[in-house]
Amino acid sequence: MIPADAWSAMEEEERPALTEREQQIIAFETKWWKHAGAKEQAIRDTFDLSSTRYYQLLNGLLDNPAALEHDPVLIGRLRRLRSARARTRRR
Repeated sequence: MIPADAWSAMEEEERPALTEREQQIIAFETKWWKHAGAKEQAIRDTFDLSSTRYYQLLNGLLDNPAALEHDPVLIGRLRRLRSARARTRRR
């Protein structure tokens, strides 16, 4: 993972792009609620992953500058949710 300050110093062409799967995960997060049933089942059906592995990948994406550049609103919202949940767990 590239630190944010190094990322911003890179030319746009030098920045690593998101993989297709990473782009699919971001797209899924914007529309998962449209799937009938539980999100965990939709994750299994869409990605053939356990929900644990999916959330590990998603958590990594939240720290990826390319993901923030790809969808700043979604990634910002998910980062805020993650921070709020972490604060709640620390109490």
